[in-house]
Amino acid sequence: MPITLPETLPAYDVLSAEGVMVMGEGRAARQDIRQIRIGLLNLMPKKIQTETQFARLIGATPLQIDFHLIRMTEHQTKNTAAAHMEQFYRPFAEVKASGEKFDGLIITGAPIEHLPYEAVTYWEEMKEVFDWTQTHVHSTFGVCWGGMAMIYHFHGVGKHILPEKAFGLFRQNNLAPASPYLRGFSDECWIPVSRWTEMRQTEIDAVPGLVPLLGSDTTGPCLVQDPGHRALYIFNHFEYDTGILDEEYRRDLAAGKPIAPPVNYYPNNDPALRPSNRWRSHAHLLYGNWINEIYQTTPFELDRIGE
Repeated sequence: MPITLPETLPAYDVLSAEGVMVMGEGRAARQDIRQIRIGLLNLMPKKIQTETQFARLIGATPLQIDFHLIRMTEHQTKNTAAAHMEQFYRPFAEVKASGEKFDGLIITGAPIEHLPYEAVTYWEEMKEVFDWTQTHVHSTFGVCWGGMAMIYHFHGVGKHILPEKAFGLFRQNNLAPASPYLRGFSDECWIPVSRWTEMRQTEIDAVPGLVPLLGSDTTGPCLVQDPGHRALYIFNHFEYDTGILDEEYRRDLAAGKPIAPPVNYYPNNDPALRPSNRWRSHAHLLYGNWINEIYQTTPFELDRIGE
């Protein structure tokens, strides 16, 4: 089944060309089917790139997905055209005022990890979002900074500044093979990591109810389930395209920043060689499993979500 996207959204043509099943809103409205409503609260600077990455993953399942793009109310992006934001995104305040509910919500990362949470300009609204998910979203997926902020808000687990950037591909251990979210996962998998902060396993283990699912001896916790808040927190980037780490590396080089090549990423660790993608299959597995769990457990009537 397809993911429903506006036909003028850039992701529509990109994903169609890749063979992902996409459907225009008009055709979807004529079908008598209960779509799974998924929101994307996009905090990343390159909005179009990020919305395409997540649409690719959640559009690969057998279910029909109704995809909604959301932004923070007052924060203005500098990297995406205002016309794109006006046409495709709704501010959170509008979404909240409408009273509508979602089967799933993805909260992305944001390039503000060096700031204390309370110093983020939209932190008060962010806390409002987190609390709103408990009554209006069946399952929430916090990604990188989004996951760190959620686990801090709900459990007080803080992030820690690293002496140098964790940057590259890192092997993760499957810590809960019986978890429905890891159905089909190998004992180990690889995932892109790009962050200046870390979470600590001992601090997560100290919180009753949190369930570690993936973790690395090198980069620490990766994926944590929070059943009490119907949430998953992932601190790394399964959604990344093949070339994203290369783009980040060359951007920092051009800016004169001290940056080492991403580890385990280029063949023979040679930045002159084209990187290969070693995480795509597990990325599709994880997000497909998340969508399946939503489908199996969400109320048929949207109004009952959050009860």
